[in-house]
Amino acid sequence: MDHISMDTLVFLKELKANNERDWFDANKKRYKQAQDGLIAFVDSLLPALSKLDKTIKGVEAKKAVFRIYRDVRFSHDKSPYKTNMGAHVHAGAKNDSQAGFYFHIEPGNCFLAGGAYSPPGPWIKAIRKEIYHNAAPLKKILASASFKNYFGEMEGESLKTSPRDYDADHPEIELLRRKSFLAVHKVKDSQVTKRGYTTHCTNVFTVLSPFNAYLNMALD
Repeated sequence: MDHISMDTLVFLKELKANNERDWFDANKKRYKQAQDGLIAFVDSLLPALSKLDKTIKGVEAKKAVFRIYRDVRFSHDKSPYKTNMGAHVHAGAKNDSQAGFYFHIEPGNCFLAGGAYSPPGPWIKAIRKEIYHNAAPLKKILASASFKNYFGEMEGESLKTSPRDYDADHPEIELLRRKSFLAVHKVKDSQVTKRGYTTHCTNVFTVLSPFNAYLNMALD
């Protein structure tokens, strides 16, 4: 599967308008088809991704795809289902433990992404330590024409003050204040459903790979 079916986007659009169990149960076959399609799509990309990041060799597409069921225990929004589908291909044991390749499928808001989203304490400390001692490789990646072409500027929230143990006058304080390190590439629905979308994903993730590698290197 080298693209996402238009039926998947139609299903997600209708799910957003009918986010309730009765409707979902009546359309569960459509969801299963969408889920299988996404798994097949990710599976077709794994050979290329494993060349970009050898640590993901052996990762299963099925395990990389997120569940559509929402955890509503601590949320004011009790809608039972996500209105998007996604997958995160990486070698970490948990979804937040390593930078990888993220696919997001949502009508009007499809994108490819990578980096570190709100990384847990040990990881963010390691990233800041790496930046403190050797920010040059990261700055070179962020300044490259290819990165700017696909991702523009790095995204993610920052602390309002300097992180603990770092001086406010450090030359890389803006990077050190980051709480997340994200690269996001927006994609039109028409691109996602067009044959050969896997080629575009491979091109984008090839440029993303050094960014991920820098963030993951911090944990070595």
